[in-house]
This record gives sequence, C-alpha cells and structure tokens, in this order.
Amino acid sequence: MYASGRTGWYEHNLYPLRYNKCVADLTETITGDNIIWARSAWAGSQRYPLHWGGDAENTDSAMAATLRAGLSFGLCGFTYWSHDAGGFVEKAPRDLYRRWLPFAALSSQVRCHGAPPREPWEYDEEFTDDFRRAMNMRYALLPYIYAQAKASSEAGHPMIRALFFEFPDDPASWLVEDEYMLGSDLLVAPLFEESTKRNVYLPPGRWIDYQSGDTYDGARWHEIEAGPVPIVVLVRDGAAIPHAKVAQSTDAVDWQNIELRVFATNGQPATGAFALPDGNVVRLELLPGADGDYELASSPLGDDVQWRIVRFGQ
Repeated sequence: MYASGRTGWYEHNLYPLRYNKCVADLTETITGDNIIWARSAWAGSQRYPLHWGGDAENTDSAMAATLRAGLSFGLCGFTYWSHDAGGFVEKAPRDLYRRWLPFAALSSQVRCHGAPPREPWEYDEEFTDDFRRAMNMRYALLPYIYAQAKASSEAGHPMIRALFFEFPDDPASWLVEDEYMLGSDLLVAPLFEESTKRNVYLPPGRWIDYQSGDTYDGARWHEIEAGPVPIVVLVRDGAAIPHAKVAQSTDAVDWQNIELRVFATNGQPATGAFALPDGNVVRLELLPGADGDYELASSPLGDDVQWRIVRFGQ
C-alpha cells in the first residue's frame, strides 16, 4: 500500500532505489560483481543492473506489452533489461513459449522463469530442438552481444532500442513499437501471434535476413518469413557481426577464435565491434578484396584473436 502524505509517498517510492543499492553493494562485497536482478526501479536505479519486466501473463498481448515496456524502460536510461520467457503466471503455452524464447535470447540477459514446468524436455522433443536452436543462436552471438553491452553501458544507451533511437530522422520509426534494435546492427521482430511470418517495418537502408540471407530495401514494410528459429532478425547492411563457436556455458566460450560474418551488399566496406571479456571495445573495419572476399584493414588485438571472415547476403 502507498503511505499517505507527501513524506510517506516519497519514502515509499524511494524503497526500490534503497533496496537496489543495498543488494548491489552486498553482492559486490561477496562476489565482486555489482549485479542484481530487479523489477522495481526509481530515478538513480540505472546504476544497479540488471532489471526485468516483472510477472507477465502467458498471453500474446502480454508478450507485446512486455516489449513496449522494455522500450520505454530503455529510454529512461537503463542499459540492461529482460523478461520471463513465456510469461510468468501459469505454465507457458507451448507455442507462446516457443515464440517468446528467441525474443528473450535476443535480449541483454535470458530468464526462463515462472510457473513450472519451464524445462524444454517437459514439453516434447520437437520443442526441445526449438529451444536448443534459439539458445545456440544466442551463444553464437555472444561476442556481438557482449561488445554491444559494453559499448551501451559506456555510452548510457539501452541495449534494446526503439527504432527511432538509431533512426531519429525517419518519421515511421517513431511509430513502431513491436520491433527493436539489439545494439546498433541487429533489428529484431518477434512473432506476437501464432504464425511463421509477420509484417516488418525496415528503416532506411538495406537489410539482410540473419537466417536466410535474403536482402530487403528499407523505408518500407515487408512481409517476412521467420527462419528455423521462430523470430525475424535482420542485419544492417555493412555490418560485421562477431560470432563464437557454440559452447555449453559462457565459461567455455572460445574468445581466441572468432568468426566475423560480413553482411554487406554491393561490395562496400563493413564495420563491427568486438571486446574480449577483460578488454575494451575495439572497432573493426573490413575491406573487400578483388575476389569479393573481405579482410581486416588492421588487427587491433594482434595475435590475441584469430579471425575467420565469412560473407553473407551476397
């Protein structure tokens, strides 16, 4: 209940900030990491990551509302935010959980939490395969996600961004609330109903489907079919996305052998970002050769990383 009176209201609403600070400080003292998992926030709570969207219903409308809330939250200065894949209140319906999971996988952090069961094998073998594909996609993209996380935190930017955050001069991008940018180069459009495709607005420029390699012109709408992972993901033309070999845990990720997937049309240069777990974000510039292959203009990390360069979207 809200306390009555101006002073009571003020004290009540400062509780999330005091709670977040207490837990964050205690966690840092014990583990060395200033990380909590909070759904309550107040002005100043941006300094205490991580946050999530709370106890959502297990419905399509709640899934869509969750994204709207996350976009709003990010615009308030919070870098890291996620949500309960499949909703929280009851056992997640199979198809909803299947579509919600890759949305969670393409967030700053992943949480499969709510009324049990949440284990994929408690559904069926096909669902378990879908679960594995979604999580493998995240693990392969961890170098991109990690670099974007560090860069976003340093700049005070959200990782999950409304389209207009990246495209402020595009009027249509201000009206889209069911898609988002994950960092600077990936556009994500979850499936908010039982379907394998959806209408997607693409901001100006060229876009390449992450799963199929198909290319699309921006500044217009397209009906796009999702791939084996039930979500639509597109890459900004001219982006180099770092990938790692899929591992069983983050401790086992091989940061010394990185695949750079170049999503570029018309043979233009490509750029990307990368960071070792204990290092700074470095910018990568790739130049096309006479044979159409790409090579790094320079290797900013020397022999610390071995690069394998692959071109997509030809």
